[in-house]
Amino acid sequence: QVQLVESGGGLVQAGGSLRLSCAASGSIFSIGAMGWYRQAPWKQRELVARITSGGTTNYADSVKGRFTISRDNAKNKVYLQMNSLKPEDTASYYCTVVQVLNTYWGQGTQVTVSS
Repeated sequence: QVQLVESGGGLVQAGGSLRLSCAASGSIFSIGAMGWYRQAPWKQRELVARITSGGTTNYADSVKGRFTISRDNAKNKVYLQMNSLKPEDTASYYCTVVQVLNTYWGQGTQVTVSS
């Protein structure tokens, strides 16, 4: 089992920045892709950004140029730097980790962007 703990969420004004962190612990081996999803009230959960074990990244169109995903394999951590935040970025953000055939999810961290 892998446990994921997110941190770094909060309340920020539009145009501001936040950095989310996610730490993986437990039975850590063969960690593959790591990523961030988000879910706003009354909306489906959507992929925000993803990074493979080799460092290849992909982003949702809505965050390209504003968000940057990175990972520290030595520390089993993944980060999401969010700049130029918009009210529509308000959501709960979830960290995910793929290990072999399993996908693990964190408990989520709330990001609220005020206009």
